[in-house]
Amino acid sequence: MNHWGKILLGIAVTGALLWWTLSGVALSEVFEAIREGNATLLLAAAFVATTGCVIRAIRWKILLAAVKPDTKLGSRIAAMFIHFMTNNLLPLRVGEFARAWVFSRLEPVSPSGAFGSVVVERFMDAVVLLTFLVVPVLLPGFPDSGALADGWGGLVLKAGTLAVLVILAALILAVALPGPFVRVAESTSAILPSRVRAPLLGALGSFLDSLTVLRDPKLVILGFGWSFVFWAWHALSFWLGMLAFGIDTGYVSALFTTAVVGFGVALPAAPGFLGTFQAAALFAVRDIYGAAAAPALAFAFGYFFASWFPITVVGLVYVWKLGLSLGDLGSSEDRVS
Repeated sequence: MNHWGKILLGIAVTGALLWWTLSGVALSEVFEAIREGNATLLLAAAFVATTGCVIRAIRWKILLAAVKPDTKLGSRIAAMFIHFMTNNLLPLRVGEFARAWVFSRLEPVSPSGAFGSVVVERFMDAVVLLTFLVVPVLLPGFPDSGALADGWGGLVLKAGTLAVLVILAALILAVALPGPFVRVAESTSAILPSRVRAPLLGALGSFLDSLTVLRDPKLVILGFGWSFVFWAWHALSFWLGMLAFGIDTGYVSALFTTAVVGFGVALPAAPGFLGTFQAAALFAVRDIYGAAAAPALAFAFGYFFASWFPITVVGLVYVWKLGLSLGDLGSSEDRVS
């Protein structure tokens, strides 16, 4: 699928999911629930969500150890905010590439090496989110033990499990058998001009080097430990956001909702995960935990925009300070690869 085809698909998915989330609900009731929400709790939720980027940046140092162990926290924070700001404003989730490219401008790290650490990060995130998805189901207080057996719940669980297994298999092969990866790349790239082939193979080498962090048990344990810390912190922002609209179903429900949303936003969508976020949040909060439709939608939209705004603004400030543009970030995938 070409570039424009992916963009149109994302817009179509967003439109369909927004229609589904709003169907059968009186918008006046949703607006009233938003108006009556607790602004203090919502601001606290936005603060927790925004500061989560700092926790991500702390964890990133561990994942960059195989590439450059002494990177600056400020550089990592700047790249992290630019990452999520880019995803909020530009299509095709180019933020991952923007983070790697921006970081390579701030630290003596190759873009492909930085991007390899992002791949490892995404794998660890998927494992933690899968844990948060399954564990609440096994607890006595879960409202519907069969919710993840079929329908939307079954799809989320099966897709999440499959994604984790596929990524795990690919990373194990890349770490255990880097030689075959390089040889296949060398043979298949022989038809390319030397000016293209040489940097491509160099980037592959840097990418594979960044994955060697998975060979160090200590770094793997630290990486997963900080991943649990981050997602538990992020779930706190969900819990505060839910409480802001009168949804008091407990912190465990926020963990579950965080996991559902985490996998849900992996679907193609318009910039900022509009539509996928709302559909996933509504499924978890209303369909599983039984919240009324109006406050559930108030949370799905109110929390979304409350957390979207500060991260986007901080990211834009970093872009301005570094003398970059959204056009630079939009083309970062080509710069990384």
